[in-house]
Amino acid sequence: MALNCLSLLLITLMMNPSLITKSAASSAAADKVYIVYMGSANPAKESAINSMLKRDGGRAIDPLRTYRHGLSGFSARLSPEEAAAIADHPHVISVFPDESYKLLTSRSWDFLQELTESNDVVPLAGPIRPGFCTSSPSSGLVIGFIDTGIWPESESFKSEGTNSNPPRGWNGTCMAGADFESTACNGKIIGARHYVTGTARDWAGHGTHVASTAAGAAVGKASYYDLATGTARGGSEFARIAVYKACNDRLRCKGSHMLSAFDDAIGDGVHDISVSSAPDEVPSRSPYFLRDPVAIGAFHAVERGITVVAGAGNTGPDPASVFNDAPWIITVGASTIDRVFRADVVLGGGGGVVKQGEVLRLIKFILVFHLVNYTNGQPSLFCGLVNCSDCQQDSLKREKTEGKIVICEVKGKDPTINLLTQANEVQGKGGLGMILVDDVTRRVAEYSGDFPVTVVSSREAVKLKSYLNITVDPLATILPTVTVGNYRPAPQVSYFSTRGPSVNLPNIIKPDVIAPGVSILAAWIGDDSESTPKGRKPPSFNIISGTSVSCPHVAGAVAAIKNAQPSFSPFAIKSAS
Repeated sequence: MALNCLSLLLITLMMNPSLITKSAASSAAADKVYIVYMGSANPAKESAINSMLKRDGGRAIDPLRTYRHGLSGFSARLSPEEAAAIADHPHVISVFPDESYKLLTSRSWDFLQELTESNDVVPLAGPIRPGFCTSSPSSGLVIGFIDTGIWPESESFKSEGTNSNPPRGWNGTCMAGADFESTACNGKIIGARHYVTGTARDWAGHGTHVASTAAGAAVGKASYYDLATGTARGGSEFARIAVYKACNDRLRCKGSHMLSAFDDAIGDGVHDISVSSAPDEVPSRSPYFLRDPVAIGAFHAVERGITVVAGAGNTGPDPASVFNDAPWIITVGASTIDRVFRADVVLGGGGGVVKQGEVLRLIKFILVFHLVNYTNGQPSLFCGLVNCSDCQQDSLKREKTEGKIVICEVKGKDPTINLLTQANEVQGKGGLGMILVDDVTRRVAEYSGDFPVTVVSSREAVKLKSYLNITVDPLATILPTVTVGNYRPAPQVSYFSTRGPSVNLPNIIKPDVIAPGVSILAAWIGDDSESTPKGRKPPSFNIISGTSVSCPHVAGAVAAIKNAQPSFSPFAIKSAS
């Protein structure tokens, strides 16, 4: 019944002439790639597609991709005039440009279990019992991941303990490619397709992290250089993995590639799909669902009984900032867990300790250095800009910074400034360390490599500033990062997690649910130089944050629910998650 209601919603959008995208004309004269969407898959539409591709009196159109398993349509390079003519075809619902989307970039599963065993949170499906968020070794459940691919050699994807036979009804394949043999698939990874870079191998790390979070095998003593040490496992550790590499190494995903991934996943026979991509800006057009590859692909997946889980986006906390807000998608926001990474600051001369500093810093120690305070932003003393308190690029003077630990402060939200930019500015001007005062981003530990950095709250900074005001020769030591467990309050919605309501359907509450998405440890690629400190081997696991990290937590839980209740529809699962 719920699916029929959603079908009526989409049909209403399709039948309303004011909402249908029937004009694809563009001011640009050059050809560009368009997606032609024709609704549900139907063999009878093949002749209509052929007639559009072989237009009388016009050039023959060579399709780049065709969709026929769950939806009908194709993508092709068209002129604006050709796109407009095709949009007028009676079988065509919408024609829209093939735009680029961005990806929304261990302990967490134990935390979820402990949370539900207490009285803090009780999901509609009931408390999570030991072993509930998993699946049996003979599980035939398949999770499809539309992402950057996979690093098959990771321990998280070992096939021991998993049934080596493909599950009943599986129609997928393991596509060979550059540095990816068909033998890379095993009892755990049973499918791999690629639409970019000529290989399903993950060179970015994102797809590997996501897949292991949802369905990775248990790996003991996992850590990121001794941080977050524990057993890393997926939420449904015996579920199978099907990889659909639609996103490139720069974490960008073409709409036509994602639609191909959805179409193939439907034809292959996956049981739920994890996708964590979104456009650069929240769309405000009323017929947006007819132009959104994720909404379209997800609709036809749900139509076939496949649950689709998507990240809500990382551009919060402003209202009405949520992405992937179609009502048939489980939209996931990001929350913290009860683990933080702390790098305290010890003040010289018995000045005390500034606690709660957060950062992923891998240097073993730092000597005591003098402090210089930029938080007052005095341009005549420190920099040539009106205000240099946030230590943004090209704001500091070397003569005031060199040989010192620099105190910076972020006031308000500026997406152009981040911790690495600030750390590079301090280090580039001769600074030996940075203490950043930032209430917004403090709970999200960011990587600073070997450079000593810590992030503290304004409350803790009061002690620091008081020390500076009464001390003639202020000194400080930034201690190495340590893991702190049982941190409260948790969970909390992360600052970056987008908020509702939906711009397209304000009466639909979005996001649907939150899940761990802050500082999550999971599998990583084996040759990543960017996340490898000097003199270290590349990490087997990495710690990242984002709603693309919270999304696979729910995808893993969905597989667990489907394992326990095989008859549940996507909407029953959505109600139980």
